[in-house]
Amino acid sequence: MRKIEHIGIAVADLEKSNELFKKLLGKTHFKTEKVEGEGVDTSFFQVGETKVELLQATRTDSPIAKFIDRKSEGVHHIAFDVEDIIAEVARLKEAGFEILNETPKEGADNKLVVFLHPRSTNGVLVELCQEKF
Repeated sequence: MRKIEHIGIAVADLEKSNELFKKLLGKTHFKTEKVEGEGVDTSFFQVGETKVELLQATRTDSPIAKFIDRKSEGVHHIAFDVEDIIAEVARLKEAGFEILNETPKEGADNKLVVFLHPRSTNGVLVELCQEKF
């Protein structure tokens, strides 16, 4: 893993949260994007080399809607940038981590993504991200 790519934060209202994080960080978001497959609208803020990704559910059955129903708004996941997502999944599976989706799927911000189950990562949902070429 090369760096923390982003920290994902589940929010109930993306517009209000964009304003809140604009005040907090002293800058506006640089990008918004809809990820139909995950049922979310996203907004990104750049903070040094790392991004903050705000995620608002677009459907009641999306992972973010379920997360907010169970836990309320807050940190949803931490994402790590990897060079070769297939090799990293194989390495982590061999090391005993529980992989939620072994086949990378389309994520926001031009990324391929794979998630590790929080049961195997001390309660933290971990996302692996690789830039699509």
